[in-house]
Amino acid sequence: MSKEVIVTTSAPAPIGPYNQAIKANGFVFVSGQVAIIPATGEIVTSGIEPETHQVMNNILAILQTAGIGFEHIVKTTIFLSDMSLFGQVNEVYGSYFTGNYPARETVAVKGLPKGVNVEISVTALQNL
Repeated sequence: MSKEVIVTTSAPAPIGPYNQAIKANGFVFVSGQVAIIPATGEIVTSGIEPETHQVMNNILAILQTAGIGFEHIVKTTIFLSDMSLFGQVNEVYGSYFTGNYPARETVAVKGLPKGVNVEISVTALQNL
Protein backbone atom coordinates (compact mmCIF):
# COMPACT_ATOMS: atom_id res chain seq x y z
CA MET A 1 0.00 0.00 0.00
CA SER A 2 1.36 3.40 -0.94
CA LYS A 3 0.73 6.66 0.85
CA GLU A 4 0.76 10.03 -0.91
CA VAL A 5 0.54 13.42 0.76
CA ILE A 6 -1.85 15.85 -0.94
CA VAL A 7 -0.83 19.51 -0.68
CA THR A 8 -2.29 22.64 -2.26
CA THR A 9 -1.90 26.36 -1.69
CA SER A 10 -5.58 26.71 -2.69
CA ALA A 11 -6.59 25.48 0.78
CA PRO A 12 -5.29 26.57 4.20
CA ALA A 13 -1.94 25.21 5.28
CA PRO A 14 -2.12 22.85 8.27
CA ILE A 15 -1.97 24.58 11.65
CA GLY A 16 -0.46 21.54 13.36
CA PRO A 17 1.40 18.29 12.72
CA TYR A 18 -0.88 16.91 9.99
CA ASN A 19 -1.38 17.11 6.22
CA GLN A 20 -4.27 18.54 4.23
CA ALA A 21 -4.99 15.07 2.89
CA ILE A 22 -3.52 11.62 2.43
CA LYS A 23 -4.19 9.34 -0.52
CA ALA A 24 -3.84 5.67 0.44
CA ASN A 25 -5.17 2.36 -0.86
CA GLY A 26 -7.75 3.96 -3.16
CA PHE A 27 -9.04 6.46 -0.59
CA VAL A 28 -8.43 10.16 -0.02
CA PHE A 29 -8.64 11.22 3.63
CA VAL A 30 -9.12 14.99 3.94
CA SER A 31 -8.27 16.52 7.29
CA GLY A 32 -10.86 18.67 9.02
CA GLN A 33 -11.23 22.01 7.28
CA VAL A 34 -12.28 25.27 8.88
CA ALA A 35 -13.18 28.63 7.33
CA ILE A 36 -9.68 29.96 6.80
CA ILE A 37 -9.22 31.94 3.58
CA PRO A 38 -6.09 30.42 2.01
CA ALA A 39 -4.83 33.64 0.41
CA THR A 40 -4.92 35.70 3.61
CA GLY A 41 -5.02 33.25 6.50
CA GLU A 42 -8.05 35.11 7.87
CA ILE A 43 -11.10 33.34 9.25
CA VAL A 44 -14.53 33.98 7.75
CA THR A 45 -16.58 35.54 10.56
CA SER A 46 -19.50 37.05 8.64
CA GLY A 47 -21.97 34.30 9.53
CA ILE A 48 -22.43 30.54 9.54
CA GLU A 49 -23.42 30.30 5.87
CA PRO A 50 -20.31 32.10 4.52
CA GLU A 51 -18.22 30.16 7.03
CA THR A 52 -19.62 26.85 5.77
CA HIS A 53 -19.13 27.85 2.11
CA GLN A 54 -15.46 28.59 2.85
CA VAL A 55 -15.05 25.20 4.52
CA MET A 56 -16.61 23.46 1.52
CA ASN A 57 -14.44 25.47 -0.91
CA ASN A 58 -11.34 24.45 1.05
CA ILE A 59 -12.41 20.81 0.83
CA LEU A 60 -13.05 21.17 -2.91
CA ALA A 61 -9.57 22.63 -3.49
CA ILE A 62 -7.99 19.64 -1.76
CA LEU A 63 -10.18 17.12 -3.60
CA GLN A 64 -9.36 18.76 -6.95
CA THR A 65 -5.66 18.58 -6.16
CA ALA A 66 -6.17 14.84 -5.65
CA GLY A 67 -7.92 14.71 -9.04
CA ILE A 68 -11.45 14.12 -7.71
CA GLY A 69 -14.59 16.03 -6.65
CA PHE A 70 -17.51 15.96 -4.24
CA GLU A 71 -19.10 13.00 -6.05
CA HIS A 72 -16.19 10.86 -4.80
CA ILE A 73 -16.93 11.53 -1.11
CA VAL A 74 -18.22 8.50 0.77
CA LYS A 75 -18.13 9.80 4.36
CA THR A 76 -18.16 13.18 6.09
CA THR A 77 -17.91 14.29 9.68
CA ILE A 78 -19.27 17.69 10.65
CA PHE A 79 -18.29 19.30 13.94
CA LEU A 80 -20.40 22.25 15.12
CA SER A 81 -19.87 24.69 17.97
CA ASP A 82 -23.63 24.49 18.64
CA MET A 83 -26.36 22.20 17.27
CA SER A 84 -28.57 25.25 16.73
CA LEU A 85 -26.41 25.85 13.62
CA PHE A 86 -27.32 22.47 12.14
CA GLY A 87 -30.07 23.66 9.77
CA GLN A 88 -28.02 26.44 8.20
CA VAL A 89 -24.89 24.29 7.85
CA ASN A 90 -26.94 21.40 6.47
CA GLU A 91 -28.48 23.63 3.78
CA VAL A 92 -25.10 24.94 2.59
CA TYR A 93 -23.45 21.51 2.83
CA GLY A 94 -26.25 19.87 0.83
CA SER A 95 -25.91 22.40 -1.99
CA TYR A 96 -22.47 20.94 -2.85
CA PHE A 97 -23.90 17.53 -3.71
CA THR A 98 -26.24 16.45 -6.52
CA GLY A 99 -27.79 13.47 -4.77
CA ASN A 100 -26.27 10.14 -3.84
CA TYR A 101 -25.11 11.77 -0.61
CA PRO A 102 -22.24 10.39 1.45
CA ALA A 103 -22.66 8.84 4.87
CA ARG A 104 -22.32 11.46 7.61
CA GLU A 105 -22.42 12.28 11.26
CA THR A 106 -22.81 15.71 12.78
CA VAL A 107 -21.82 16.42 16.35
CA ALA A 108 -21.63 19.47 18.58
CA VAL A 109 -18.34 19.91 20.41
CA LYS A 110 -17.16 22.14 23.21
CA GLY A 111 -14.71 24.05 21.02
CA LEU A 112 -13.12 24.10 17.58
CA PRO A 113 -9.74 25.38 16.35
CA LYS A 114 -9.40 29.15 16.15
CA GLY A 115 -12.90 29.60 17.63
CA VAL A 116 -14.71 28.66 14.41
CA ASN A 117 -18.27 27.34 14.34
CA VAL A 118 -17.89 24.48 11.84
CA GLU A 119 -15.22 21.98 10.85
CA ILE A 120 -15.72 19.26 8.24
CA SER A 121 -13.54 16.27 7.33
CA VAL A 122 -14.19 13.86 4.47
CA THR A 123 -13.17 10.48 3.13
CA ALA A 124 -13.40 9.97 -0.63
CA LEU A 125 -12.77 7.22 -3.16
CA GLN A 126 -10.01 7.85 -5.67
CA ASN A 127 -11.94 6.00 -8.37
CA LEU A 128 -15.68 5.58 -8.77
